[in-house]
Amino acid sequence: MAALVPDRDRPGGWTLLVDGVPQSHVSLADPRYLEFEYMRRLASVIDTAAPAGSPLRVLHLGGGALTLPRYLAATRPRSRQRVVERDAALVALVRRVLPLPRDADLRVRVADARAAVETIRDASFDLVIGDVYRGAQMPSAVSSVEFVAHIARILRPDGIYAVNVADMPPLAFSRIQAATLRTAFPDVCVIAEAGTLRGRRYGNVVLAAAMRPAALPVDRLATAGRRDPFPARLLHGEDLDRFIAGAQPMRDADARDSPKPPPGLLT
Repeated sequence: MAALVPDRDRPGGWTLLVDGVPQSHVSLADPRYLEFEYMRRLASVIDTAAPAGSPLRVLHLGGGALTLPRYLAATRPRSRQRVVERDAALVALVRRVLPLPRDADLRVRVADARAAVETIRDASFDLVIGDVYRGAQMPSAVSSVEFVAHIARILRPDGIYAVNVADMPPLAFSRIQAATLRTAFPDVCVIAEAGTLRGRRYGNVVLAAAMRPAALPVDRLATAGRRDPFPARLLHGEDLDRFIAGAQPMRDADARDSPKPPPGLLT
């Protein structure tokens, strides 16, 4: 069950809870404000995907409270955004309590992410952002070689894909996802808090992948990560090779959901 709870510490702020677990945070007063660490990692990909203020064509897989679509509408006016969210009740709740910016070209489609992506025309988007979760787990349908091949197909030649992965030590799922992205994209990086990367704790790992070789703005992404209140490390090239450490890409035939968090961790 989804609920929107006012933020007592930030006027105009709201937290989305799904089954009692915080999923996202929205500031209606300042859509540029991002409370959650992983949202800031994804926003750094948005910020570096094109010159500041330039509009983009963006597909969001997983809607939540529409935090990043609001952020993008504020930072890149005139962007064309499409959102796919499978939970119709959640979409209705967010629309009712947290109205969308009226001047934004932002449309929300109630559908399954995998099914929706398979129907989208080639080269439709500059940026795809993946944050698809069922409860606290990333579904297997959006974790496979076959799925990322569709993502590559719907991106433009200079396009970028960014995906949020919630993972447990020793980050086996994240390593597999990095290997999976490399089957479709020539340039891949991983961004996460250092303790998470060392396998010390459950946490979020953001992966970014570009359609062209050496196209990711890794220096700018690394700088953004270091400046975050919870500093992040970026793995790329040989560092990413060592992180993957022989992990094999995941295919539909053997795909699985991301691991469940430990009981009570997110409550």
